[in-house]
Amino acid sequence: MIDWKKNKFKTNNTTKLEHCLSNPEQTSKNTNKEIRLTKLVESAGCASKISQDNLRKILAALPKISDPRVLVSPDTWDDAGVYKLDDKIALVQTVDVFTPCADDPYTFGQIAAANSVSDIYAMGGKPMTALSIIGFPINTVSYKVMRQIIWGGIDKMKEAGVVIIGGHSINDKEIKFGFAVTGSINPAKIITNNNAQPGDILILTKPIGTGVINFANKMDKASVSAVMAVNKSMAELNKTASEIIAEMGVTTATDVTGFGLIGHLSEIVVQSGVTAEIYADQVPLFDGVVDYIRKEMISCALRRNKEYASQYLEVAKNISQEMENVFYDPQTSGGLLIAIGEEQGEGLLSRLKKKGIKDAAIIGKVISKSGGRILLKKIS
Repeated sequence: MIDWKKNKFKTNNTTKLEHCLSNPEQTSKNTNKEIRLTKLVESAGCASKISQDNLRKILAALPKISDPRVLVSPDTWDDAGVYKLDDKIALVQTVDVFTPCADDPYTFGQIAAANSVSDIYAMGGKPMTALSIIGFPINTVSYKVMRQIIWGGIDKMKEAGVVIIGGHSINDKEIKFGFAVTGSINPAKIITNNNAQPGDILILTKPIGTGVINFANKMDKASVSAVMAVNKSMAELNKTASEIIAEMGVTTATDVTGFGLIGHLSEIVVQSGVTAEIYADQVPLFDGVVDYIRKEMISCALRRNKEYASQYLEVAKNISQEMENVFYDPQTSGGLLIAIGEEQGEGLLSRLKKKGIKDAAIIGKVISKSGGRILLKKIS
């Protein structure tokens, strides 16, 4: 038994160890009502992720996967990994964790859950189970905030039909939350990012600009209506869109998240070996996004995305720099970007809108085979 009277940590370091010995409910100064989560982190949401360029450098030096049961691996930069169990079923697995992109804890939890299951939806899979992952400064922020974050995630996962069967927490200086999600899919019906063909049209299911508005909000520059609009969008599941594209036999899609529209489209065009054109005036945007960019509401993550993805992009002369920058904006829980044959495209768009995905729009077209290029232009 330790004699605490003689122990030097008790006599000399009481102040330093107080946070380890005390009750979090007593030591936490902040409460749910007093705190703005985005003020506690350096970067909000998917803007906190590591850049494409750095990830490629890191992953390039790692061992390749050679197991024949792995149907989709990190080699193709798809949204999730796929592991074959038998001829009729495979597991789809992903993990996604990021910092707060909303000030309200419950809302942030919902968004984190919606973002985590989105990778499963992008592959055409059905999410089944999840494990929660949270980093939290338990000694400086009330445990009630952590509980609200997790509660929001639980409710959103229930909406997705996903059972949370466990999780892991760590004491961290910055709040981080997300899930490791497992889903199922027929091995013959996997939707990947490498099957886009000339003649396909490109459909996006949610507006873009969440990163710009989240950054403006962090700087106290965003309007209440703008913040409410992006929070609502980020918390919406891509479930319905995924079910529709799976029913229609779509083979190419991805979700638009931290690498921005151009970054995620660059994966499609490179992996598919095609050139695509994007119609800047047809891409759905949140109200005021271009104005916020004019006011220099530009995060470091947007700049990183541009540094990497601009190598694939050719910009028409009538596209302003502000408009171009919108398409590098890191999205949090963005929509699905879908490539589908032109003859089916209007039918898909109609079905999406009938099911309540009102912002879905045709934003471009795959025009030819190539090594992977994107042309940004206007059509009006």
